[in-house]
Amino acid sequence: MQKDLETKFLSDFEQNQNIAHKICRVYTTNQDEHKDLFQEITIQLWKNYSKFRGDSKFSTWMYRVALNTAISLYRKSTRTIKTQDISDVAFKIKSSDYDDTEEKQLSALYGAIHQLNDIEKALIFLYLEDKPYKEISETLGITSVNARVKMNRAKEKLKNILNP
Repeated sequence: MQKDLETKFLSDFEQNQNIAHKICRVYTTNQDEHKDLFQEITIQLWKNYSKFRGDSKFSTWMYRVALNTAISLYRKSTRTIKTQDISDVAFKIKSSDYDDTEEKQLSALYGAIHQLNDIEKALIFLYLEDKPYKEISETLGITSVNARVKMNRAKEKLKNILNP
């Protein structure tokens, strides 16, 4: 049973690991922080995988866990990340190296996104991932109307940051 769960998790995670990398890109400013956050997201996903009921797509659930992990870690005033050693986990994930060369063109956008608050970052991230408002609201645990209002405010704030 445990081996089947582990195999299914590895398959689901490896197919969707770019979600975690993208969230790390939004919530971190350097490669070391990126690696630490990616590790913590991976651990949280594994710890909670047995609770995944399949009511939504795995990717939607993964967004929610990863965003909550990132937001929780970065709300701490010290901004230090407490992580567990990945060797404590009984499995090994084949992690593809994250190549951000294509994203260098987006550095101005990411710089502006870093100036947003945690919820605005999550909204913009999900919007850039072309998620419908229904999925955004489910992921963030807010109503669809509230997601639209917050999104409009976040877009306006982002526009003001990019075009002062």
